[in-house]
Amino acid sequence: MARPPFNAGPHREGPRVNEEIRVPQVRVIDADGEMVGIMPTRDALARAFSEGLDLLEISPTAEPPVAKILDYGKFKYEQQKKRNEARKKQKVIEIKEVKIRPGTGEHDFQTKAKAVMSFLEDGDKVKVSLRFKGREVAHQELGYKMMERIRAATEEIAKAEQRPRLENRQMIMVLAPNKQRDAK
Repeated sequence: MARPPFNAGPHREGPRVNEEIRVPQVRVIDADGEMVGIMPTRDALARAFSEGLDLLEISPTAEPPVAKILDYGKFKYEQQKKRNEARKKQKVIEIKEVKIRPGTGEHDFQTKAKAVMSFLEDGDKVKVSLRFKGREVAHQELGYKMMERIRAATEEIAKAEQRPRLENRQMIMVLAPNKQRDAK
């Protein structure tokens, strides 16, 4: 079993703070956002501590690295708030399924089409599956016609992400909401 190097402490995510900054010089930005200039890391740390704040490495790849004097606890809190806000705005797309048959009647077809439209308007994808029983599989054209009717009924708000295709005794088509419509 390989041993970690002697000076390796617990690994921490995020930017380096205070004593974790091990470069000889940093470009310093003060708490007000003003550029202070390039100074030794020790002096920058002393300046941050004298103000009761922390030194945070913002851009470690710059030459020399950029560090900002700020309250690290407040910084972490703001970052967490931004992540939570982004998560709230995120829409999880679900795949809803609607099952039909080759001999589905007109009224039942209309009901299924309304359900498909409702799912698409909510921003979800819809998987339309058509199951053949017994000898119905010999009349696949009826299945394709039924799938085409569904696609035509929803063409203003959806596009066929996956065209109808036959898998064993089941025909499957996937509809996705139009992106242009969402922008409106």
